[in-house]
Amino acid sequence: MKSSYRNELSLSRTEKIELLKLLENESYELAEKSLSRFVMDAWDVLEPKNAYLHNWHIGLITEHLEAVSNGDEKRLIINIPPRYMKSLCVSVMWPVWSWIARPENRWIFASYSQSLATKHSVDRRHLIQSPYFQNRWGKLFSLTDDQNLKTEFLNTRRGHMIATSVGGTATGKGGDIIVVDDPHNPLEASSDVLRQKAIDFFDQTLTTRLDNKKNGAIVVVMQRLHENDLTGHLLEQGDWTHLCVPALAESRTIYNFPVSGKVKICNEGEILFPKREDTAEIDRQKRALGSIAFAAQYQQQPTPSEGAIIQKSWFRYYSELPIKFDEIIQSWDMSFKDSENSDYVVGQVWGRVGANKYLLDQTRKRMAFPDTVRAFKAITEKWPRAFRKLVEDKANGSAIISTLKDSIPGIIAINPTESKLARLSAVCPQIEAGNVFLPDPNLNPLVSDLIDEALRFPRGKHDDQVDAMTMALNDFQSRHKAITFLDKITKF
Repeated sequence: MKSSYRNELSLSRTEKIELLKLLENESYELAEKSLSRFVMDAWDVLEPKNAYLHNWHIGLITEHLEAVSNGDEKRLIINIPPRYMKSLCVSVMWPVWSWIARPENRWIFASYSQSLATKHSVDRRHLIQSPYFQNRWGKLFSLTDDQNLKTEFLNTRRGHMIATSVGGTATGKGGDIIVVDDPHNPLEASSDVLRQKAIDFFDQTLTTRLDNKKNGAIVVVMQRLHENDLTGHLLEQGDWTHLCVPALAESRTIYNFPVSGKVKICNEGEILFPKREDTAEIDRQKRALGSIAFAAQYQQQPTPSEGAIIQKSWFRYYSELPIKFDEIIQSWDMSFKDSENSDYVVGQVWGRVGANKYLLDQTRKRMAFPDTVRAFKAITEKWPRAFRKLVEDKANGSAIISTLKDSIPGIIAINPTESKLARLSAVCPQIEAGNVFLPDPNLNPLVSDLIDEALRFPRGKHDDQVDAMTMALNDFQSRHKAITFLDKITKF
């Protein structure tokens, strides 16, 4: 820039004013063309007390949002840690910036709480009405006086911005772009009911609000909280662009910028935003949140890679079985029905030698009641020495017990009184001590599903294999204590 103009000391006052205007106009043009530049310039309007800290991930996010504005991306998921410019970029600055070129666009925003959605709406309106925006683009449109509320405002070009909450009112109001920012409350992520409520609201309400189903766009920005959160639900559909940026790179990762074509390579262990959170701060957050919450919110993994409660290193594996077992049992976790979204029916066979327990066999399939009966009989025939047959007295388990108890001996109804988490915690010492053996995954690939489910518990989508395992291990443990106690009494 300096080479384009004479030394400023030799300029007259009028020439300096003209130069400043020229530089200012160039700044306007850059901000109009680049969302990243607009974010930098508009920062002081929304965060006057905090200095702006730029990082490469902001440019990556803004380029994906520009791709949405250009119609190149129509379904975008952004997973990123909290307080990393997530909402400010996506829910506040991007829609305001978009109105510079397309003030007629209509927007709908949704968050898990109305207060959060309202705050973002107030920030958008504040930015639009600020001297920074009005002095540059105020002539393009104005906010109408008759529709200028905290949660909904309209401009003179008929564009609108509406803020609602999950489960809130959106009926009758449409949009060109829908932004879902934090659909789940982190404190309620473990609740299946509340998590499903957010998913149902998205599927059954928000997606119907696009004015043009073919060309309209939806952006979801959130931190991962559960394997079956809204991100997990949408990724199963397979037609979403997924931008996932963890606080610490789990492995060497290549990020492609969709507009400029730039490439960013993050090596394993590289910190995302060291100016904001360096190694010490990251470690402090991990201690404060705990491994489960940190893995979800900071690493965008619903469970840590090493495991949430059960650690991967705790399991032992066998390629050959002991010659003789002290006892062999069956353990069954039933489902209610055979459907695409139902849980699996799991039947496991476990053997014990002293303190060591071995998973000998497993069947896992979505089965209707008749198929479950046949599977139960088949396992019983295959393992005649599995005298105790544990069946959780829930779902189809009650019907199985009633149907087979008179023809197959040893069926025992199990009615757990503790939570699934408590039951798993009770058997964790057995696993941690190395007393639980699984078939070598190299010889039996199906074991990998059990290991994965165990590591994700209680944040995983399914827990049927874990339930069957904990029921067997708890049975071994409780009966061993009872036998030991009786033995002591007899000796006394």
